[in-house]
Amino acid sequence: MKTSVKTLALTGTLALILTACGDSGSGDAGGEGELVGSGSGDSCVIETPVPVGAVVSLTGAAASYGESQKKGLELALEQLTEKGGVEYDLKIEDDATDPRQGITVFEQLSEDRSAIIGPTLSNGAFQAQPIAQEAGVPVVAISNTADGITAQGDYIFRVSLTEAQVIPQTVEVAKAEYGLEKVVVMYSNDDAFTESGYKVFASALEEQGVEVLDTLTFSKADTDFRALLTEAKGDQPDAIVVSGLIEAAIPLVTQARELGIDVPIIGGNGFNNPKLMADAGEAAEGVVVGAAWNSASEGELNTAFLADFEEKFGSKPDQFAAQAYVGLAAIDAAVRSGCSGERDAIKEGLAGLTDLETVLGTLSINADRDSEHPAVVQVVEGGTFTPLN
Repeated sequence: MKTSVKTLALTGTLALILTACGDSGSGDAGGEGELVGSGSGDSCVIETPVPVGAVVSLTGAAASYGESQKKGLELALEQLTEKGGVEYDLKIEDDATDPRQGITVFEQLSEDRSAIIGPTLSNGAFQAQPIAQEAGVPVVAISNTADGITAQGDYIFRVSLTEAQVIPQTVEVAKAEYGLEKVVVMYSNDDAFTESGYKVFASALEEQGVEVLDTLTFSKADTDFRALLTEAKGDQPDAIVVSGLIEAAIPLVTQARELGIDVPIIGGNGFNNPKLMADAGEAAEGVVVGAAWNSASEGELNTAFLADFEEKFGSKPDQFAAQAYVGLAAIDAAVRSGCSGERDAIKEGLAGLTDLETVLGTLSINADRDSEHPAVVQVVEGGTFTPLN
């Protein structure tokens, strides 16, 4: 991929409220004035690298998501470096899928970083983000979908869509496609992300007149779902709706097909991982998942991203890589809007992000500091996620 195309993938079209360069407030992570540059937007030049931290789960239960995010960040960093004008000193840390470790690394990064990306899971975000809020460090959540993430403070932003933005559309499309009238719902009740997803599923099903025959719960550490699935099968539902992480999704889907359950299985965002097809194989066919991104989405930016990612890593990106890629791009847009890498300037820039062209689609940050961009409903066909709507 030519450098010019790579640059295009992160430049996008900014419609930001540009502020004059100069003193942009407190929180100078690089020393007084060092992170304030000259110019604005694409012409912004800052002499000192802007220090950015990222906290992702490279080990533990969410490692598959974190590894994808790390790759997305590395690709974005490489392309931003090629673009020039603003250089980023990106420090990526592992929270080991442990909120206590997340707190520790957030404390460390809050000492000298201008902004922090992550962490991977909502559980960890609820524990660690208040540390950054207290320190006045802007946070960009890249995969947290639970309610209340950005409500933790005015320094907390996210580029990921919430379950409340994606799931109702997923239920609506699945109902129309499969004529759903009655379903069984399953979810892990010991995880903030999956509990939040369950609540949104329950509300969306009720609003759209789909009867819930039964609601079954499990632990996120469970791997044997045969008893629950046998109970669900006995209800003869039109579909099984599941809010769970990918580690549960793979055995659950596999065991469901082994038990002869051939109705659609509708998953939350935790199902949105290529490991589902890689590990569950044929059993994953027909699984429906709402998502913030799909590889088949049209657009020059997405096409370039897919090619660049595969060229660099020898594999295709997933949604988590795409969201991480956009997370650093959003920080770059915020930095360039005021031509400053200081904390409060980045916070102001993130709050003003409007119509930023990204691989997720045209993205804006709303008054609640959540992102708004198109969602897509997918179904697994032929071993890949295919748009259903």
